[in-house]
Amino acid sequence: MSSFKTLPVFFSLFIITFGSTYTSNIEIRNNCPYTVWAAAVPSGGGRKLNRGETWALNVNPGTEEAHIWARTKCNFDNSGRGTCETGDCGGVLECKSFGQPPNTVAEYMSVKQDVFDISLLNGFNVPMEFSPTSNGCSSGIKCTADIIGQCPKQLKTPGGCHNPCTFFKTDKYCCSSGRCGLTDLSKLFKERCKDDYTFPKDDKTRIFTCPQRTNYRVVFCP
Repeated sequence: MSSFKTLPVFFSLFIITFGSTYTSNIEIRNNCPYTVWAAAVPSGGGRKLNRGETWALNVNPGTEEAHIWARTKCNFDNSGRGTCETGDCGGVLECKSFGQPPNTVAEYMSVKQDVFDISLLNGFNVPMEFSPTSNGCSSGIKCTADIIGQCPKQLKTPGGCHNPCTFFKTDKYCCSSGRCGLTDLSKLFKERCKDDYTFPKDDKTRIFTCPQRTNYRVVFCP
């Protein structure tokens, strides 16, 4: 999916709705030893998750993409206004826009089948697993490497590691001319999380599929 578009125009939106009988369930779980503020757009918004807490989203099939990520070191007031060190979405608890890079992103789309992936095109902030839990579908993916600890100095930022495209915004890293491959900087992500989207034009083997109505689990710090 991430190969189709690029951020901040990397991704299109997918409509998440609630209450339908034709849905998939995505359980979002925080296994990190710290609090995260989970986010889901375009609907779902956001929720504070202490260690071990979960958040269930019921999602309908649609034609565009949904995005789930973790925000870290947030501070919100009673009106839901505030800031986060990583993944901030315009200073609000209930996200209506994509997170500010860097942030690890789970992507989901369902048309005639479910399609899902983990994208590092927006950088990395929290280890993540995205796995089906029903329909006999077993193609789970994850990124659990110490990318922040091994992040090159020029891409490092408090709480995360930038993707070279979102940081430098040049054709060399963003493939705006339509031609691009691995660079010394993007290899950091590819070598450590080989099943994830790590640079624009990454090949389609990074897309995983399941039948519609499959349920899923997104785990932060699996």
